[in-house]
Amino acid sequence: MYELLILAHLLYQPAHGYLIAKIINDMIGPYAKFSNGRLYPLLARLEENGLLVAEEQENEHGNRPYRSYRITDKGRERFRLLMLDTTSNPGEYQKVFQQKMPFLSFLAPSERLYLIDHYLNYCQAHILHLQNEREDLHQHSSGDASYGWSQSLRDDIFEGVDHLIAHWQLEYTWAQHLRERELARTQDATNLPEQTTRS
Repeated sequence: MYELLILAHLLYQPAHGYLIAKIINDMIGPYAKFSNGRLYPLLARLEENGLLVAEEQENEHGNRPYRSYRITDKGRERFRLLMLDTTSNPGEYQKVFQQKMPFLSFLAPSERLYLIDHYLNYCQAHILHLQNEREDLHQHSSGDASYGWSQSLRDDIFEGVDHLIAHWQLEYTWAQHLRERELARTQDATNLPEQTTRS
């Protein structure tokens, strides 16, 4: 994920390590932290692999020069591959998708729809799984096969499952909104030359 975030931010403009770390930490905070001990070895590896180029910049405060990083064409292609990857870290893909979402505009419209549709399916799979689990729990926690659970414990378990279902339904609704917005933008872009020609 950090590789993707570094490459994504460098698509906007070159940046030095301190700024890259600050932007990433602002995105992943408040409890996660991307330390310099992880950042600079990763920057060095990306540079070694030809994804970034480092340039010495003069320090206006008179201290030693600092390194500014710029993405290469190879880095742009790597960014695209990371964005389109939907198979790595499936258990954490909700977090991954939320990190990808601000950078969807760097992809082609068909690629954006592919990612959004994948996330819609991902959310729907969670909803269906939790609904099935809730039904199974209901059948096995009542009557003689009640696991010895108290009514209070049953209520707490079902409240937790219902909360998770509601959470994934909100994610699904958000992804539907992203899809509708993307389709509208694509339609606007398709109609733009026609409108320009008529006027």
